[in-house]
Amino acid sequence: MSSEEVYSVGMAHEMLARAARISFAPPRYLAPPAVGIDVSTSGIKIALLSERSHGIELVGYEEYPLPAGAFADGEIADHAAVVKGLAMLAKKHRIRTANIALPESRGYLFEADVAGEGRSEWCTAAESHIDEYVPLPPAEIAFDVAPVSRRGDLVRVAGIGYARRVVEETLRAFDDTGVGVRAMESETFAIARALLPHGSTETVLMIDIGKTTTKLAIVTGRLPRFATTLDIGGHALTLAVQKHFGVTEAEARKVKAEQGLIRGEGSEEYIAAMLSTVSAIREEILRRLDYWQTHAASQHEHEPVSRVLIAGGNATLLGLPEYLESALKVPVELGDVFTNLTPREYWLPPVDYMQSLAYATAIGLALREHVP
Repeated sequence: MSSEEVYSVGMAHEMLARAARISFAPPRYLAPPAVGIDVSTSGIKIALLSERSHGIELVGYEEYPLPAGAFADGEIADHAAVVKGLAMLAKKHRIRTANIALPESRGYLFEADVAGEGRSEWCTAAESHIDEYVPLPPAEIAFDVAPVSRRGDLVRVAGIGYARRVVEETLRAFDDTGVGVRAMESETFAIARALLPHGSTETVLMIDIGKTTTKLAIVTGRLPRFATTLDIGGHALTLAVQKHFGVTEAEARKVKAEQGLIRGEGSEEYIAAMLSTVSAIREEILRRLDYWQTHAASQHEHEPVSRVLIAGGNATLLGLPEYLESALKVPVELGDVFTNLTPREYWLPPVDYMQSLAYATAIGLALREHVP
């Protein structure tokens, strides 16, 4: 059978399987939408996905702003405020269970060569050396692994470890809300699932620009191989505009959205104010990308980054992709959080494309139910 025939049979099987799930779907109360919940400094974001005849569709989304300091340094600081927001969203959208994210900034990404034939055996093998990968006492670590490649009798796995107290505090917030947690994972895994098509093998740098942080993750085969969080985000740009023009924060956000990094007549001082901040982000990204590209070329252990995808609530700054591309020397483009959802010819997303970039993590979490 030719490769084209194999592909056609595979596609046919997938379509039949999907049709069967739709045609013989259980009652709605037995098959509620898959839900992803992302808690961050800016607020709580939810995404609800349902499978239709043509594929997966976004059927609900919302953001609940958190008061300043409620979520800080990657941890829940105001338990009551977070529970209040979760409870409101759960009641409004009838959420009973959800997949949730843990912050990248509190995680320890690692790789290891382990023996075994399945996840439980890989975890057991990694656990015996976990203190070599995660700088915490072994008894205080919660971790998981995913296979990357096989090397003879060993399997290379990518893992992520967290302090148990971070995991337990997050679970306590959902327990107090009455929302069951189906799965929890690092936000970098969720973003990769949202932005990259199922089956992708390319090596991509993903940049998630939030309110107070910028998260970087280099992924290969949709698995994070490197990740870090920069303590600067889009709000710093807003403050730069606010200081330059002497306007309110709301007015500064409007100016930033309208002008971005686009040069215009008489905009020299404004651009200088913006670049004083965004250049700091660019230099940090460039430093880490240069290291990866050099390491990939010299060690032959990693593929070089082929392109950059930008997401996050502050990713839509006009001219940002072009500004970054001029320094990074690889193509830079805005991501598409609907990559693994129903093709556009069959549906119209309920959320504006630019606004949707803020929901990359939440959509990626909800996709766990549909896309590996």
